Amino acid sequence: MRRPSTRYLSAAALLPLIPLALLPIPAQKTEPSAPQKIPAIRVSVNSALVPVVVRDAQGHPIGDLTKDDFQVFDRGNPISVSGFAVEKRAEIYAIKSAEPPPAAPDIANPAPPPPVIAPKRFIIFLFDDLHLDYGELMRVQTAANKLFAETLSPADIAAVVSLSGINSGLTRDLAKLQATIKKLRVQKIFRHDDHSCPNIDYYQADLIQNKHSQSALELAIADYVTCAHLGGQPPNMVETMVRSAASQSLLNGENDMTISLTNIREVVRKMGTLAGQRTLILISPGFFTQTASATSEKSSILDLAARCNVTISSIDARGLYTTGLDASERGGSSTRDLMSGEHAQYHADQMNFNEDVMSEFADGTGGTFFHNNNDLDAGLKSLAEAPEYVYLLEISLENVKHDGSYHPLKVKLDKKGFTLQARRGYVAPKKDALPKSAKPS
Repeated sequence: MRRPSTRYLSAAALLPLIPLALLPIPAQKTEPSAPQKIPAIRVSVNSALVPVVVRDAQGHPIGDLTKDDFQVFDRGNPISVSGFAVEKRAEIYAIKSAEPPPAAPDIANPAPPPPVIAPKRFIIFLFDDLHLDYGELMRVQTAANKLFAETLSPADIAAVVSLSGINSGLTRDLAKLQATIKKLRVQKIFRHDDHSCPNIDYYQADLIQNKHSQSALELAIADYVTCAHLGGQPPNMVETMVRSAASQSLLNGENDMTISLTNIREVVRKMGTLAGQRTLILISPGFFTQTASATSEKSSILDLAARCNVTISSIDARGLYTTGLDASERGGSSTRDLMSGEHAQYHADQMNFNEDVMSEFADGTGGTFFHNNNDLDAGLKSLAEAPEYVYLLEISLENVKHDGSYHPLKVKLDKKGFTLQARRGYVAPKKDALPKSAKPS
């Protein structure tokens, strides 16, 4: 009898194999940049920030709105905005050197020292080599190399990093960035084997184990009977094996999600120490983040990005893709199930869910999500620019039940003719995670 593979490691065991992305400041003499204006808003641990970008009908940014123009709804109920600020992120940071000029050989006609331009933008290109396939990686490598040569200015500092730990460090050296791009490789440490038996991926495992979907379980059982030739075997035994395989797949998926989001959070945290415009560009085909633990981690990253004034833009490396499924993509599936569309529906759902992490990060930080388009060159160029104005709305969590539950948010504008881009929700902190001074009495 063919048994499902159980060769999995825990996230704790895998963390040392995938070093968190480090962003060393380039070892070159630069002058301190002009101080960045910090919004007049004080955020406590018992509040949440909601970045909002507003554009007119022509797509132009709007920067003259006030606190009273916005309405925020938490789970459909109106809540007050306790803090408000307008941040101008697309500013140019350039100053002249404050140091005295060096002694000039021609005393009669000393040449003025050249101005030292501090970085106006820090752009981190984060490649998701844990999920990109070979074709996607080749396309984004080519597009990124063109972007470096055509878009980055002498005042920009950039870095190429990956979720598996490859890192160029912050630099103005285009050759170094391009050389790091060439080092990127497809990583397979967490990849699901589409030809396993039974073939239960992270999405289906979540349906079986966490959401208790009977239809997902029955489909997995039918697959296992077909691929392992178990006709006539006791149903209880087959179901036990399927649940075991689903449990292992869920563990592998949780490891994948944890490492991916942990490394994204670490990059955002390190970017918060940089003085200048901070843009993180996530280049990924997406990955499944619809579990409760993933939702909490995404909320934590959005909180951190708002506090660090980091804009996260993202590009779907799949380009214009189809959600169709052929038999080669479901090695353990029966022809009957493929033709009936059950697997095709799961496949389509998962592909759509996979891009949610990219769109949520973009919407929640004022960034741009480029997707369903094969022009990756144009996509990357459009993501390099941060939004000109970002409104920061602070909402108090003092009257929110501290139970770790998800709260969907809706931001509305008391004006017509504008479009809004805002954070979709947050996860309420748990009572035992709050400092004593912040815990409700």
